[in-house]
Amino acid sequence: MRVVIQENYENMSKWAANYIAAKIRAHKEDRPFVLGLPTGSSPIGVYKELVRMNQAGELSFANVVTFNMDEYVGLPREHDQSYWYFMHDNLFDHLVDMKPENINILNGMAEDPEAECARYEAKIASYGGIDLFMGGIGVDGHLAFNEPYTSLSSRTGLRALTTETRLVNSRFFGNDMEAVPKYALSVGIGTVTDSREVLILINGHNKARALAKSVEGGVSQKWTCSALQLHQAAIIACDEAACGELTVDTYKYFLDIEKDERL
Repeated sequence: MRVVIQENYENMSKWAANYIAAKIRAHKEDRPFVLGLPTGSSPIGVYKELVRMNQAGELSFANVVTFNMDEYVGLPREHDQSYWYFMHDNLFDHLVDMKPENINILNGMAEDPEAECARYEAKIASYGGIDLFMGGIGVDGHLAFNEPYTSLSSRTGLRALTTETRLVNSRFFGNDMEAVPKYALSVGIGTVTDSREVLILINGHNKARALAKSVEGGVSQKWTCSALQLHQAAIIACDEAACGELTVDTYKYFLDIEKDERL
């Protein structure tokens, strides 16, 4: 595992965007570059930088296929808190050469959620898997909507959201927890770790414990983020604020090993 520590959120976002851009540019295979994407506050800075690169002619999305991590159950696309809306508002609508047919987001209004999840897994497989999956984690270490005690080999499926997750997300619903959906469709931990590379963004003091558990704790269903330890090409990009619960030796080790600022 690599842990890339940046001074602040802005630097973390630019590092992650540059890493993703370099991977897209270097992709020489006949098939598209397949990119997994998250929602939430953590990736917004990355999306802004990717949009800037794309609009400046520095990066093309013409040969990129995307798969999003999750979607609320029961929210139509037009709802301003649906993840379909979020992704178009923060990324897709601003890319000059993103093909709509290459955008894949779970349908939270599907009549048969389990069939929708099976279809999603099959479509990922049809592209030969995901090349790079970017994600963020919650304060309890959940990856996508894989709450604590979700199987580390789980696949895309229906997830019940914990009270804590709904409370945290209520800030987007007028601070009304009852307005937050109780269920979501989400890729599984196994879906994410099957990707060739995984890049996780962790920023802010409130994520410090989750970062420590991801890096220094044992592999456990309680902290689904800890599954990253088993991945052969996992990277955590974080800011200084998120490092507050790392031991000094761990912090110094990753600063030293990444001192050349390689991508």
